[in-house]
Amino acid sequence: MPKTYQEINEKIARGEAVIVTAEEVIDIVKERGTKEAAEYVDVVTTATFGPMCSSGAFLNFGHADPPIRMAEIELNNVEAYGGLAAVDTYIGATQPSSDKGAEYGGAHVICDLIDGKEVHLHATSPGTDCYPRKEIDTWVGLKDMNEAYLYNPRNCYQNYNAAINTSKKRIYTYMGILHPNMGNITYSTAGALSPLLNDPLYKTIGMGTRIFLAGAQGYVSWMGTQFNSGGARDDKGYPLGGAGTLAVMGEMREMNTKYIQPAVFERYGVSMFVGIGIPIPILDEEMMQFVSVTDAELHTNIMDYSDKDRPVIKKVSYAELRSGSVEIDGKKIRTSPLSSLTKARTIADELTGWIKKGEFFLQEPVTKFPVNNTLNSLKIKEGGNK
Repeated sequence: MPKTYQEINEKIARGEAVIVTAEEVIDIVKERGTKEAAEYVDVVTTATFGPMCSSGAFLNFGHADPPIRMAEIELNNVEAYGGLAAVDTYIGATQPSSDKGAEYGGAHVICDLIDGKEVHLHATSPGTDCYPRKEIDTWVGLKDMNEAYLYNPRNCYQNYNAAINTSKKRIYTYMGILHPNMGNITYSTAGALSPLLNDPLYKTIGMGTRIFLAGAQGYVSWMGTQFNSGGARDDKGYPLGGAGTLAVMGEMREMNTKYIQPAVFERYGVSMFVGIGIPIPILDEEMMQFVSVTDAELHTNIMDYSDKDRPVIKKVSYAELRSGSVEIDGKKIRTSPLSSLTKARTIADELTGWIKKGEFFLQEPVTKFPVNNTLNSLKIKEGGNK
């Protein structure tokens, strides 16, 4: 019997809803079968915690007296964007500082603010009749700002390739350090716990979906950038490559750095680990089939990051990657995750608790995302289309 969002939310309000994690539901389906499990379980929680470079924050500082139209802005010597209104800015997680380089960047500023610290604000302006001040130098914290919300244009990759290096020299990448001669393999997906792998066709995750974001309640605001839902999939609909992504947003004042942390990748740059949890309503038997997927059934490609074309070396399951090694050409190669499964499990459990206590209700998407979207690549052109 199909369920509705309203029916599930009413059960949550009464304290009668059955909520389990995407790992726990696998055994329930084994014991009860898909049909009975779909009738029994109301919500399945999913989660991920990994580096998400395309992240940042919108901030509004309020007006000084006399006022300034900020054009060039730095927070703790990290450049923030000055092309918005007078005292609005966007600071990107990967922006390095002017004095410490990649050792401190936008992600650190964001997390310092969430931790309750004040950061140094320096801004300049050419000055105008209505905004006569030309420079400001002060300290600000979240308590001083009007608005401060995380807005991440591309988080929560549905799937992602694993990385290897077949060359004779060590290389430094956003997938971590890759040792020469296929010395190691890195990957960065929560597998069977990962949100979009549990809703591969975006039936319940769309614009307006309420989520756990860095310890706060946030929302999916739109498709993430590089949304490539039309890429290769297996016969059950699960993607073999990056596929879908999410743009997400949430109130920074409610966040906790237990679930959002800066990171520095050696000889690559700054990134930010972001914790995201998404509840999936079990509306019907099909959704139960999707959420009961196992690591053994989910696959990705190991790609050679020493080659600009990134050829596929081998297709593997997440069960193989999580085993600690993968065999290629008779050689056992050590595997290691960039994302934290332990932290993802903590997030899924936390979200489960919120729902059980009636502190978090499901939000039906305002708009669903397409399953046939493709990507453009940047072409080098001479002249323009004038």
